[in-house]
Amino acid sequence: MTWKVGSFFTKTAIPTPPEKNIPISNPRFKVIVADFYDSTTNNGAINLAAVLNLCEGIDATAYTQNFDHSFLNLESRNIFDLIDTGNSILSQNKADVIIWGYRDKDRVRLNFQAQYQYEDKGNSFISLMDCFYLPAEVLNDDPHKISTELILLLYGAVVSTVNSPEREMQIYRKYLLKKISAQLSQVDSLQSLEDQYFPYILNMLGIIYLSLAYDSQHDNDFKIINDLFSTALQHQNQILHPTHLGCIYYHLGQLNDCAARYTLSNSAVYFRNAIKNYQMAQKYLSKYTYPYDYGYICYKLSELYINYWKQTEDLQALRDAVFQLRESEKIYTQTLFPKFWAHIQEELGYLLHNLAHLTKSTEIYNLAVTAYQNQQKVDTEKENPLFWAAAQEKIGNIYYLQGRKDLDSSLLEDALSCFHDALYIYETARLVPNIKQTQSDINKTRQILAEIKEAEEIDEDEE
Repeated sequence: MTWKVGSFFTKTAIPTPPEKNIPISNPRFKVIVADFYDSTTNNGAINLAAVLNLCEGIDATAYTQNFDHSFLNLESRNIFDLIDTGNSILSQNKADVIIWGYRDKDRVRLNFQAQYQYEDKGNSFISLMDCFYLPAEVLNDDPHKISTELILLLYGAVVSTVNSPEREMQIYRKYLLKKISAQLSQVDSLQSLEDQYFPYILNMLGIIYLSLAYDSQHDNDFKIINDLFSTALQHQNQILHPTHLGCIYYHLGQLNDCAARYTLSNSAVYFRNAIKNYQMAQKYLSKYTYPYDYGYICYKLSELYINYWKQTEDLQALRDAVFQLRESEKIYTQTLFPKFWAHIQEELGYLLHNLAHLTKSTEIYNLAVTAYQNQQKVDTEKENPLFWAAAQEKIGNIYYLQGRKDLDSSLLEDALSCFHDALYIYETARLVPNIKQTQSDINKTRQILAEIKEAEEIDEDEE
């Protein structure tokens, strides 16, 4: 990636916009640009939507309805209002991304929000706390005078924010990111920018490239992205708020997390760097002020510790994974994030089951059962029968292990009940492999029960 000297924000000539030759069959990402919190002009949202509509695959609309803008200062617990309002607008308009604009003196701050932004879906790396600043005058004028470079950067930010769990949308998103990245690599140097914007542009470039290269197996791809975030950190004296600094560390954690998972070399180094940068991010994104970012970082840390435990059988890594997931559980409640909460409960059940097995702790076994039962509060037998049956089977296995260890016929009978519940669902769905496995579980449980009863009868005869 090479840079030359040039202007980034504005040009006197009208630039050629990104190509927009779109077959009718291609998907389109629906973008809502919320009416800016701006006492000077009301045209910012409209102009930004017009700019984005120049871009392939984007259907942008300015949202000009009246709503309370007070939460856009991003301070204190207003973050809850911001997220809830954004999710409501996204849902009502069946949109993929909402852009919030907030005027700060002679600058406009943009924040990007997507569906499932704080859940483990899709491959979006951008946080709602990521801020992108640009001169307010850029959006006050004719939108056709905005530089091609800035259009590309905003376009890349929007596509990077899209977080659809649908495979087709993910494929198209990556296709667009390839085209955007190829054009960005030809952009003139950022050296001519005013210092106040430099770290924010580097941060956004890093997010765009990471969104494209997250599953790369080439160390060099991650090194290039690392340079962008690291250079942004070198200019932290131009960063306006500690939260923004936390976001950069957050993305460095994500970068190293992906590198540890996908590259064929240096995985141990990437693993350690991921943990270090995630922990640095948590210092700036505290659980009391920015709980969702903090909670999701805990979730990602748990995944790292799980992988390390699987590779090394280090018991402390397993304990650390449980601790981090417990922290995440405190943030993502059943009421606000039911599906993600259920997923966390399933993961907790798995971790606690293994921890109980290694420590021979009945108490931890019981905690594992509780976690799986919590999962079933969302993944009910009626709504998600296969998920419910899988959880019931796991509970049965825990009862079986405890009953076999303690020669407790009551626990073994509980295990039989769980296995039969699961078997009924699997038979109804005609899932032959699941049926065979559950029948095997039933047979081994009955065998242990028979042995216990036989031993009890012998004892009675001897008496």
